[in-house]
Formats: sequence, C-alpha cells, structure tokens
Amino acid sequence: MNDSSSRMTPPLRLDRVTRIYKQAGRELMVFRDVSLTLVPGEIVALVGQSGAGKSSLLHIAGLLEAPSSGEVFIEGEAASRLPEKRRTELRRQALGFVYQFHHLLPEFTAEENVGMPRRISGDSRNVALAEAKRLLGLVGLSERTDHRPSQLSGGEQQRVAIARALANQPRVLLADEPTGNLDPKTADGVFEMLIKLVRSEGLSALIATHNHELTRKMDRVLMLDQGLLVERSRV
Repeated sequence: MNDSSSRMTPPLRLDRVTRIYKQAGRELMVFRDVSLTLVPGEIVALVGQSGAGKSSLLHIAGLLEAPSSGEVFIEGEAASRLPEKRRTELRRQALGFVYQFHHLLPEFTAEENVGMPRRISGDSRNVALAEAKRLLGLVGLSERTDHRPSQLSGGEQQRVAIARALANQPRVLLADEPTGNLDPKTADGVFEMLIKLVRSEGLSALIATHNHELTRKMDRVLMLDQGLLVERSRV
C-alpha cells in the first residue's frame, strides 16, 4: 500500500460486529451489528454504563477477541479470523493499547519499558532506547527515564504506559479507561497529554471512558446502549 492510499484507508473499521457469550447453556448478547469507522487522525470517545460491553468491543477491535459475527478491518485487511501469527503482527505494527492499570514491568526502568515493544519487534537496543527517550520526552518524563515504576507516581506510570503504547508507531490507539485509576487533577493532566500526543503523532484513537467531561475534548462520542452503538452529541 503506497503512502497516499494508506492515508485514505480507514485504520480501523468494524462491520456489523456482534458478540455473544454462552453461559450455562444460555446465550448472552453483549452487542449486535456494531459498525464504526475511524478516519485518520480522529479521536473517538466510547461511553456506556458499566457492563455495556465497552471493554469487549475494544478487545475485538484490538484483535484480542474474535467477534461472534461480523468483521474487523485493520488498514483495510479483514483481520479477525486471520492466523494467530498474522493477528499478532497486526497488533504489533498497527495497534497501541493503554489500559486502566499501567501493567509496567517492575524490574525495568521507564526507558526500558517503553523500548520493550521495539525490542520485541527486532530493533537493536540502541534504536529502541532512542525512541523510548523521544517518547518519554513528549510525555514530560525526560528526567525520569532511569526510574523504575515503584519510583514513579501513578500519573507518571500511566504516562510511561502511554509512551509504550506508541513505541511501534501504530496507526490506532485503543484505550480502556486510561485515567480511571487516577485522582481527578492527575487524570485531567494525563488526558490532556494523551490527546496532545495522539494528535501530534497523527494517530486515530478509540477511548473508552466514564468521564463525560473528557468526551468534550474528542471529535465524536459513540455510546453502547442496550447492545447497540449509537452516535451521541457532545454535551
């Protein structure tokens, strides 16, 4: 795919995705016929009550779960039922993930945690750490690169996690309540940084959040309600 067609192709598209869980011989419909398209550079909020299926939808979009029906397209490629090796490649190359809890490796420094995805992708240590330093600078942690997670505040740890999610220069960032474990003041600062970084790096993002104040800073708001995905106006 050449550069111009890559810029035109939606980095993420869901086509009539349905998720059904089977419990004790019964079927539980989480959501049905969910379709959405992220255009390049767009930041979209995903909202809904607890248990509405936001995390399941993000897992399917991130190729961590398979839909019961429907399809997930990553940069135009039908991806949900590809062999595991190819899905792993797509997750590594095109997708970045940020969770409510940072999941940093405690025995490694901030710089080493951020550089880990590049190392796994085959880059040399020097290349991986150079990109890690760049990203940590962008999230305001240039002076904390050699600190381990236990030496960082909660907000700083989540900034490291965000930098790590961007290490492989993904096209799409998927974030599940990325500031949910932080106090309101810290959460606001981390979220402002996240939005600024996503825009400066030219990514698309789908961000699940309970914080309706944060949705005002995004381009669109989608709501999961009673198994359906609907567009909601920003309040």
